[in-house]
Amino acid sequence: MEFIFVTLFPHLIQSYFSDSILHRALKCQKIGVEFCNPRDFSQNRYLKVDDYQVGGGAGLLLEPIHLSLALDSILKKHPQTHIIFLTPCGKTFNHKDSKRLAKKSHITFVCGRYEGFDERLIEVYANEVLSIGDFILTGGELAALCLCDSISRQIQGVLGNSESLIGESYEVSLLESPNFTKPHIFKGLSIPSEYSKGNHIKINDLKLKIAEAKTKFHRIDLYWQYQQRLKNEK
Repeated sequence: MEFIFVTLFPHLIQSYFSDSILHRALKCQKIGVEFCNPRDFSQNRYLKVDDYQVGGGAGLLLEPIHLSLALDSILKKHPQTHIIFLTPCGKTFNHKDSKRLAKKSHITFVCGRYEGFDERLIEVYANEVLSIGDFILTGGELAALCLCDSISRQIQGVLGNSESLIGESYEVSLLESPNFTKPHIFKGLSIPSEYSKGNHIKINDLKLKIAEAKTKFHRIDLYWQYQQRLKNEK
């Protein structure tokens, strides 16, 4: 099993593989680990890879150009890789996912920072979108490590005793609406035109509708909680 971590901060992850079970797994070549930093594909003097959100909003987003260059370079070298984006809107990762993903030959984890990703990156590149729970982290590195650790344990020979595997057991209930940054056209996908017109009342109304649709699609349990809250407020 080969893992690639797409991250702005590879050193946050590297040390985890310097000790214990995963260190032995690396040494015995049961797993392999690589890192890909989007900053390596930046051509500006400050290696900047983030930008302001189109339509307004607090915080910056990882813009799509440099992250797409990073992912394209991985796909060129490993066309079979299974690309997983770590984001709170994804399905909550569980033990069944761990066993399922352990059958893959190559996995790429895309770790977010700041306010996350331009939504079009997920549309173009993601094979899966996963979360480790209904809480927010400062970045996706910890989540990616959780998945990598859990998946690695399912790989034959990683644990010293294979029998160890036997018997193992958001404010308003809405996910955030998709966010976008420049360019306005990316991989043939455009930003909703209303986002660029400057009418923040209409932008907020549209974001609410998209958030409702996104929550209903990704997390029906949260959506029903949201619907119940609306009924109680009437």
